[in-house]
Amino acid sequence: MQADTLQVVVRRRRQQGENVVVLDLAGVDDAALPPFEAGAHVDVHLPSGLVRQYSLCGDPADRRAYRLGVLRDAASRGGSQAVHEVLGEGVQLAISRPRNHFPLVAGARHSVLVGGGIGITPMIAMAHALAAAGASFELHYCLRSPSSGGFVDELKAAPFADRVSFHFSVGGGRIDPAAVLDRCGREGTQLYVCGPAGFMDAVMEAAALPKAQMHRELFGAEVDTSGGGFEVVAQASGKTVSVAPGQTIVAALAGIGIRIEVSCQEGVCGTCVCTVLEGECDHRDVYLTEDEREAHDQIMACCSRARSSRLVLDV
Repeated sequence: MQADTLQVVVRRRRQQGENVVVLDLAGVDDAALPPFEAGAHVDVHLPSGLVRQYSLCGDPADRRAYRLGVLRDAASRGGSQAVHEVLGEGVQLAISRPRNHFPLVAGARHSVLVGGGIGITPMIAMAHALAAAGASFELHYCLRSPSSGGFVDELKAAPFADRVSFHFSVGGGRIDPAAVLDRCGREGTQLYVCGPAGFMDAVMEAAALPKAQMHRELFGAEVDTSGGGFEVVAQASGKTVSVAPGQTIVAALAGIGIRIEVSCQEGVCGTCVCTVLEGECDHRDVYLTEDEREAHDQIMACCSRARSSRLVLDV
């Protein structure tokens, strides 16, 4: 099924820091955009055909434009490079409606927001939302130096600037998550982390909070499609296909004319979810919760496989 997309135009483009571009995307008719919650992201359909996910980093109360901050990453698969080279002011493109896999927990006693590098983007929206709600929170921005990332001046001038701490690794100013939690208290505190995988792992390990109180944002994951073959029955289409070792369910179904919409192709975004009617899944995504995995009633077709010899899908 084709995603519900919005047509937007790049109304403003600003370069910040060494390799960050900040884009304001407005509706082509300047009408108010659909509301979004802090932590949400959009799928950006680039002119080249690539689809990439970027966090919304603006104030959720401002529906005049969606704001994105994109790091030019030499190790990326082409998405960030295209954003920097192609998306100038006036360019029109399609984006998905906002989706939120990284929401704030309502009613928290205190919230600690930690952004590493470009991982600061969802934290900015969260800070706006928490400040507007009169909630207790603090924001920690971890980056190499004051000039290496975007949003530094903006956060220094924000209405919640007194709740923002900067941690520059040049000069030894790295964050000490345990000390932060010792100071604010662990009971009832919710921790949100976004940034490189190793950074998030280190922060969460040092914080040593119960799992239910720690939340992380993922936009990339290692995909492992190894393992033996199995059979997929596409019940709604009345077709059956063999999925070869190392082949994805998406690719196998495409070979018999059944198109499953994909986006990240890394088991992160949830776009390719399919309903499982029969069989046991070998989940390799980072999207489903543990309870959802144990139910074996849905699967991410871009990366997950089967433990049983056959899966029956409602496609």
